[in-house]
Amino acid sequence: MTTVRMGVIGIGGMGSYHATYLQKGEIPGAELIAVCDIAPERLKWAKEALGEKVQRFESAEAFFAANAVDAVLIATPHYFHPPIAIQAFGHGVHALTEKPAGVYTRQVREMNEAAARSGKIFGIMFNQRCRPVFQRLKELLESGEVGEMRRSVWINTDWFRSQNYYDSGGWRATWQGEGGGILINQCPHNLDLWQWICGVPCRVRAFIGFGKYHKIEVDDDVTAYVEYANGATGAFIATTGEAPGTNRLEITGDRGKVVFEHGQITFWRTRTSVSQFVRESKSGFATPDTWKCEVPPGGPGGEHQGITKAFVQAILKGTPLIVRGDEGINSLQISNAMHLSAWTDQWVDIPVNEDLYCQKLQEKVNTSTFRKEGQSRTMPVDGTF
Repeated sequence: MTTVRMGVIGIGGMGSYHATYLQKGEIPGAELIAVCDIAPERLKWAKEALGEKVQRFESAEAFFAANAVDAVLIATPHYFHPPIAIQAFGHGVHALTEKPAGVYTRQVREMNEAAARSGKIFGIMFNQRCRPVFQRLKELLESGEVGEMRRSVWINTDWFRSQNYYDSGGWRATWQGEGGGILINQCPHNLDLWQWICGVPCRVRAFIGFGKYHKIEVDDDVTAYVEYANGATGAFIATTGEAPGTNRLEITGDRGKVVFEHGQITFWRTRTSVSQFVRESKSGFATPDTWKCEVPPGGPGGEHQGITKAFVQAILKGTPLIVRGDEGINSLQISNAMHLSAWTDQWVDIPVNEDLYCQKLQEKVNTSTFRKEGQSRTMPVDGTF
């Protein structure tokens, strides 16, 4: 194989962006062959913007039955990522899915198992891992320069959204249509980077505001406390209702503190380990000598095209993916645990109890009295319709 025949399922905001750069030939070794969407107006757009040569399908079933593609990029609403990926693997098609991997871990675990059985390439669009600034942060932690992690705090309050944003789509900001709010829509990248750099916590206690700042039924304000296996602790704060917002990640270790904010990394490095200084200092009020270091953040990353290029090259040459598809469950474990903690008003262990989470989410869907005009394109928790 010298060229990967690509298709895109779901050509709304992100899907049309992916289809456009594929059509422009920005991904070496890839050719856009087909697109799929259930909305007639999106297929009309595809005909006008992508040209007659790109095949258009009204359903995933017809898309796969045509046997026209080698790989698919999935950019549908969240509930549909796993079932469409599973369809792809069943038809011998490689799959790259937009974030999040899905809405609940049971659904995503089944997708991961189908991917493993198929032997096909499976990636996920966590494009922010392409950014050198986050790669530097991960390298810094893994190098041991910061020492064993003691605390991580990420404040994500720069996700401000107006009511108009939530009103813009029938499926958006509903349990049935989207499966959540800021945790499942805005924060999957942050949660993925957090666990990629700091590791997956072992338990979570979360306090969540559902429709605290907007006329929605899902989460728009989150404050969560986590604990890690080594005894370290962490906090994750996010909202779409505060302005001006903050985007600050602070990680404290036994050898200092590293902070990411305003696109920059600052490292305060202690000359000796903090634990050693605590034991050996002869003064009750002394503090370790500390050097302030500005860490070069690096240039721009490959973003979405970088993920797609790596996906195509993995198919053609067997080179590594930037983000394996099966890694998508990690950040979802955290967001599911946060939701479940808020719903049950108690601590939740990770891995999350899949059956209990699905039960609680289905209850939210079944008992919802919240309705929006044009609410459609939905999937129940058990995936039966």
